[in-house]
Amino acid sequence: MRLLHTADWHLGRLLHNLSLLDDQRVVLDQLLAIVDREQVDAVLIAGDIYDRSVPPATAVALLDAVLYALCEVRDVAVVMISGNHDGARRLGFGARQLRQAGLHIIAELDAIFTPVTLVVGDVEVDVYGIPYADPEYVRSHFGADVRDFDAAHRYLLERIDEQRDPERRAVLMSHCFVAGGSASDSERPLSLGGAESVAWEPMRDFDYVALGHLHGPQYRGEAHIRYSGSLLKYSFSEASHNKGATLVDIDAAGVTNIAHVALTPERDVRVLEGELETLIAAAADDPAPDDYLMVRLTDRHAILDPMGKLRAAYPNVLHLEKPGMLGTQGSAQLDRERLGFDALAMFGDFFAQVKGEAMDAAQKAAVAELIDTLHRDEEADQ
Repeated sequence: MRLLHTADWHLGRLLHNLSLLDDQRVVLDQLLAIVDREQVDAVLIAGDIYDRSVPPATAVALLDAVLYALCEVRDVAVVMISGNHDGARRLGFGARQLRQAGLHIIAELDAIFTPVTLVVGDVEVDVYGIPYADPEYVRSHFGADVRDFDAAHRYLLERIDEQRDPERRAVLMSHCFVAGGSASDSERPLSLGGAESVAWEPMRDFDYVALGHLHGPQYRGEAHIRYSGSLLKYSFSEASHNKGATLVDIDAAGVTNIAHVALTPERDVRVLEGELETLIAAAADDPAPDDYLMVRLTDRHAILDPMGKLRAAYPNVLHLEKPGMLGTQGSAQLDRERLGFDALAMFGDFFAQVKGEAMDAAQKAAVAELIDTLHRDEEADQ
């Protein structure tokens, strides 16, 4: 039996207020191509299918199209759990009726103790799913004395173990933050207090653990306890990630192979760093100038309309940082005399770009006097 583990689709996601729906459609078409090429028997989606609990209609339509292509057109079973971004009740609507079509949605805690049994030839695999659930919900739902995410997760695993047949192959799906995992900026924290992590050790007895929540492909503790990662790069902190899905081969004796399969976005998410003129000159030889970019300018002088100039060469610059303007000293320790000099120099650069000529001596003196006056007024107010 061949499984495809994927997670964190975040359909409807925005990147710096730009919709990624078309980009998501491209990689989901690639996912369908992987299912065909690799002869996948079932797809596991480990949570955060949508980016928010009430997704836009276009995101719902895209999910509907992909699930139809998998379950109806290809007769491939799909098992998915809800994540912390999903609205569990909305995602789980019609779950009981959809089982007959090969779509198994685990969004309610009462559903986690009955496995989805996948059968291919003489191989049978029980799939258990733990949707995202905070400790307060687990405590109120079961009356269990759990105070943090790890205790809640352990409690649910113990309840599953009570139902499991140890002689059967079993896969666990869970949407959680496993201790020691490598996180990125685009993952919403599960708790504000920091006690959001769960231990990997209680999951080790499953043949494979399909995790969701962390966006970088990685394993925790042992090689069969894995995050597939997200479909796309959803923040610039993920620029170095190798996005994709995970193929898992399993037979009557257990897992025989685990392999990462890459997904190639139509537009990559990259970070460029350097001086403005150097970056603009390099755009002519850039093979993908339409990528989504964050640019860090190292220029130490003032620049008129840097974003406009960059977007003339790279149309999808989404964020601009200018660390070179901060100087070599910490802002809290800037010396007044140096600050006055820098302000004059910066205004001089600005004047030259606007007027096309440098300030003369009288103009420099007038600006310097104005800067001194502003500094004296500031000091008098302190």
